[in-house]
Amino acid sequence: MSPAGSEVIVTATRIEQPLDTALASVTVITRADIERLQPHSLIELLEGLPGISIVSNGDLGKVSSVFVRGTNSDHVLVLIDGVKVGSVTTGTTAFEQLPVEQIERIEIVRGPLSSLYGSEAIGGVIQIFTRHGTPGGPGVPSFDVSGGSHDTYQGEVGYSGSAGQGWYNVSGSGLYTDGIPVCSADAPVTASCYTTVPRQGFRSASGDLNGGYRWGDVAELSLDYLRTDGDTKFNGNIYSGNETRETQQVLGGRLKITPFAVYDITLAAGQSLDQAAYNYSGTPAGFFDTRRTTASWLNDVRASAHQELLLGLDFERDEIASDTAYTVQSRNDTGVFGLYQWRPDDFELQLSLRNDHNQQFGAHTTGAAAVGYRVSDALRFTAAYGTAFKAPSFNDLYYPFYGDPALRPETSRSVELGASGGVSWWNWALNAYHTDVDDLIEYNPATFAPDNIDRARIRGVEGQLGAQLAHWRVQLFATWLDPRDLGVNYSNLLPRRAQASGRIDVDRDFGQASLGATFSITGPRYDDPANTQRLGGYSTVDLRAGLQLSRRWLLQLVVKNVFDREYQTALYYNQPGFGAFVTLRYTPNLR
Repeated sequence: MSPAGSEVIVTATRIEQPLDTALASVTVITRADIERLQPHSLIELLEGLPGISIVSNGDLGKVSSVFVRGTNSDHVLVLIDGVKVGSVTTGTTAFEQLPVEQIERIEIVRGPLSSLYGSEAIGGVIQIFTRHGTPGGPGVPSFDVSGGSHDTYQGEVGYSGSAGQGWYNVSGSGLYTDGIPVCSADAPVTASCYTTVPRQGFRSASGDLNGGYRWGDVAELSLDYLRTDGDTKFNGNIYSGNETRETQQVLGGRLKITPFAVYDITLAAGQSLDQAAYNYSGTPAGFFDTRRTTASWLNDVRASAHQELLLGLDFERDEIASDTAYTVQSRNDTGVFGLYQWRPDDFELQLSLRNDHNQQFGAHTTGAAAVGYRVSDALRFTAAYGTAFKAPSFNDLYYPFYGDPALRPETSRSVELGASGGVSWWNWALNAYHTDVDDLIEYNPATFAPDNIDRARIRGVEGQLGAQLAHWRVQLFATWLDPRDLGVNYSNLLPRRAQASGRIDVDRDFGQASLGATFSITGPRYDDPANTQRLGGYSTVDLRAGLQLSRRWLLQLVVKNVFDREYQTALYYNQPGFGAFVTLRYTPNLR
């Protein structure tokens, strides 16, 4: 994981750029990071990263929320291979359902990006790239299988290859766990997680298929498909033996044409599905099928060696099919935007502007400006200002006997100052920000419906440091956050966000063996807006080891929560204690 370096990213500006030239605060997770850390879920992988707070209703497969820079869990835009994902009804993404073994790379951009992406990007954008083949590269098989505590088993098998200027990848993975006792012993009968069932398990199966072809320097076509089906057990205060069956599916295509050396045209289209069916004691109890269809037209003009202009058009259609009678079941949004970049020598200027026209609430304009100045390779300063918005979800607008079609979009204004730098063996970044969010949607007891009655002020500082010292690799992440409610619960902390968190990853190679550890600490938080239900802080230690059995085979061990700390990120929902897992992995890139 790195905040700077020679890597190329696309999420921060929607066009390729070196990571160390990005004006936004960025963290990149690579496939090598995933294999080193040995997570069983995307939630495990994201926990402790700068600016990110995680809330989970239990172990693997249970409902989880990701808060970026103290904003709400529906204030982060999530893309998979460039396709927007997430539930149309709730406005959030089912991170707990996404298969970590199918992920090649993740780019996390913190800060407002509505001026490039439209709705939801108040806290930032998380883009997930699935496993891909390499044009002209050799055939590469992949395989891993693991097992351990809580009867947890995970595996993946796949193959990436190429044919001439074409490439492809096909892979499948699965996860099964018996789970843990999700609800704490002191959970009252009135709590949503109340249960006498000792364990609630989870199982999922996923498939990834993609390919593409390149016609020299003139054109490139790619197609991506990902599907995961999950089944998670849960119990409420009325029924036992309940389960949710969920499907996440993403299909996307992209055509890039370069008619001139200084001009690229990119046409992209995709569709994502978020489907959930609920069963109470084996009886069907409702379903929600949501669909997002998107298309974009990008024009990238490199006007000179120091100037670049991006002009784009986005279209999105959201649709619902459900046994719940929503009064409106679809809506369209069209966005037009532009990005201008000027990079003379050590100075950089970036300006962006976007107008969205939504079928439900009309037009909304957002903009951003950022500057950067590089003093030397070891020191660079940045400053940015941006506005963003979040369109109300279908639940807020149209849920029967609850929604209010007159709701306005939630809006934000953010200011950020940053410094970063690095040399060959280390890199670092430090960012401070202030965000005001207006027209926050909150339940209004006077009308028994959601209303734009709340607002928030969020201040924070986040840092990341990476170093390679001989055979030692060190990664340090730290976050300080002050998320304040300035509306309904004036001066209270926004719920479920810890004010302080930190994480240190330390790894060392010993010839054919490796050892590593992750130390995490998270401060206390409140579970409710009134700040009456306090959840204590916690710290955990994970240990890992690897042994290269042969040129291609690697045996790994990870021990999570070594000291068996008990903690909760959501009231009454237990988190996993001590766990040990062994993985056998085929690694063609080993020496």
